[in-house]
Amino acid sequence: MSETTNNSDHPHHHIHELYEEVDHWEVNTGEQTIHAKRMPGVFRNLKWITASTWLIFFLGPYLRWNDKQAIIFDIMDRQFHIFNITILPQDVWMLSLVLLFFAILLAAVTSIAGRVFCGYFCFQTVWTDVFTWIEEKLEGKPAARRKADKLPLLQQNIFRKLLKHTIWILIGALTGISFTLWFGDAYEMWSDYLHLNVSLFSWVVVATFSVFSYLFAGFMREQVCLWLCPYARIQGVMVDVDSIMPTYDYHRGEPRSRLKKGVHDADKGDCVECNQCYAVCPTGVDIRNGQQEGCITCGLCIDACDSVMEKIQKPRGLIRYMSLDELQGKELPPIYKRPRPLIYISIMLIAAIGILYGLTHLGALELSVLHERQPLFVLQSDGSIQNKYQIKILNKTPKEMKIILRAEGPKSLTIIGADKTLKSIPGKISSFSIFVRIPKKELTEEREKLIFKVYNADNDKINADYESMFFGPQIH
Repeated sequence: MSETTNNSDHPHHHIHELYEEVDHWEVNTGEQTIHAKRMPGVFRNLKWITASTWLIFFLGPYLRWNDKQAIIFDIMDRQFHIFNITILPQDVWMLSLVLLFFAILLAAVTSIAGRVFCGYFCFQTVWTDVFTWIEEKLEGKPAARRKADKLPLLQQNIFRKLLKHTIWILIGALTGISFTLWFGDAYEMWSDYLHLNVSLFSWVVVATFSVFSYLFAGFMREQVCLWLCPYARIQGVMVDVDSIMPTYDYHRGEPRSRLKKGVHDADKGDCVECNQCYAVCPTGVDIRNGQQEGCITCGLCIDACDSVMEKIQKPRGLIRYMSLDELQGKELPPIYKRPRPLIYISIMLIAAIGILYGLTHLGALELSVLHERQPLFVLQSDGSIQNKYQIKILNKTPKEMKIILRAEGPKSLTIIGADKTLKSIPGKISSFSIFVRIPKKELTEEREKLIFKVYNADNDKINADYESMFFGPQIH
């Protein structure tokens, strides 16, 4: 008796289609290209959202603030301008705290949820995702691309391949140009690029970014993560049994079996060996074999598995974010009961406090005073004692500043060499030699505290001070 019912909507029909789409390729070490399948889902959408944060890299240089570029790293003048904040080499300690903060943030996130940075934010991951998306739009689905890879070059669609590689190279070049725009005025630099008038160094930077973006994202792809990235090597010491990562629930999934029409075996697990979790993995990892070095915890396998479970009318979550302890039936402890994340968070908090303190105490002026050591003091003919000082004033503003110098200490002190306003060069240290004289009778000790103060002549709220010493002869 023939069957006339339309089975196109039957779950077994959908699974049969999935089986046909997947080639049984192994996790490779570079011998063949991984063409990962794209499936819609929560984590795929999340990847696009997080990847869009890289638009800041491309659009940031065009942001203006007070008629100038809002963020610019002026290497030539050794100044970083971030909106109204100017950071000079003397503030490099803050850069160290920023680097410490993000390094520990990476470790903290990894200890809690695995390689989230790799899966969602990493430059290599995002660019590879964009490059392979372009490849799929031009050359077809993964099965078609794998088939085309086996054909001689002349039998492939040369026009589509040339178009793909041209777009890849243009993206690499745009990446390189965008990087250089952070170090100069973006609009002026674009004019220089269009007129081929930029420095040789800028061309080298653009060429370097173009070549490596094209090579890494277009060809090496997951091999960069597996062999070149040091983070993949050290992640093992950052995670523990409480870290939540995409994990296959083998208690529920095993033993695996192919789904067969009209056959239901209660002794079999929920995994139907459709291999979709394997097919969508951008690094070629089969999550069913346990946690592996190549897993970047992007969660795409979860989307794929959930999609299949819905089709065969079984609960979602055969693959889900969970810890190894949870897999063994243990309860996941809260963050505040886990020493490692607490230590990481404490270090981050200290670094953040230091950065906040630095930003709120940058000031527009910095003062340092060097006492002349040879001689320590000079006895003047009028009986007064004279000390020589080297005054160094750092002007952190973009404008020249007129400076008034004052000193506080023993009575009747006078300053020689600062009777007029001092000119302070914008963004640089201005150095001045001055003399301080104090009548000998006013000195009660061999060393007296002396406080130097500098003020902006046009705005005395902009000021700085420095504590030094005044040396005199031995007091009997």
